[in-house]
Amino acid sequence: MGTSPALAGPPAGPPARTPAPAVTRGARAAARAAARVGRALEAVFEAVAETRAETAALLAQAVADGRRPVSADLAALRPGLHRRLARHELVSGIGFVAAPGLLGDVPAWLEWWQSTGEGEVRPTLPDLDPGRSAYADYTHWDWFALPRDTGRRTVAGPYVDYLCSDEYSLTLSEPVVVAGRFAGVAAADVYLRHFEAAVLPLLRTLPQPAYLVSARGRVAASADPAHLTGSLTRGTDFTTVLVKARATARNGRILVPCAGVPLVLVLDERHPAAGGAGQPA
Repeated sequence: MGTSPALAGPPAGPPARTPAPAVTRGARAAARAAARVGRALEAVFEAVAETRAETAALLAQAVADGRRPVSADLAALRPGLHRRLARHELVSGIGFVAAPGLLGDVPAWLEWWQSTGEGEVRPTLPDLDPGRSAYADYTHWDWFALPRDTGRRTVAGPYVDYLCSDEYSLTLSEPVVVAGRFAGVAAADVYLRHFEAAVLPLLRTLPQPAYLVSARGRVAASADPAHLTGSLTRGTDFTTVLVKARATARNGRILVPCAGVPLVLVLDERHPAAGGAGQPA
């Protein structure tokens, strides 16, 4: 604490710097954490973008040859998919999911590869017969529907991935467009346990409870026991926050987009630091 200038006279040196308000410190810390989350997931989106570009080129070649692509054409993607699985630590599965009717020999198709706990790479061969499988129609799932409907990259989940791994996962996806038409999505899976290991230490260093949400309001990871991982956060338009691409304060919370990645970091300044993480619902 300082003394009154009227009693002490002019200060001998530069005036003491007033500490920044807690909200400013919290906002700055949240911005740093959001940037680091964004960088971690941007590396995954780079793998998705490479897959998208290779797939679009392959499909465009089939069109240039005057024919419809078939599922066997997609085998040419496999060397690149294998390399990305080996290169990206967070990526547990990666591939291309075709729009129904794209291929000439099958109604639907996943050219999808996964890494195993033993470090091997294996294909995913789901049953896509609608007469036998409840998961044959993948077109309504967020990782497919949102890129198709919005033309933008998406983080979907967390959810239990019954189609591929039976693991609690996030899926990052982008639309593949050929000759102006939606052809499917390039995507990558990240196991939730791996994502939490990467981001929870960042959230726990913040001065108030914090969590990450998708554009849909789904909590992707949480260090706030009031917002459990996998739960929905209602009453806030997170899509608008992402489109504006800047931090905003709202009802005692700071909302920070994660550096180009479709997640928002929420810092709740109404409560003290949580000290623990939310668990999957």
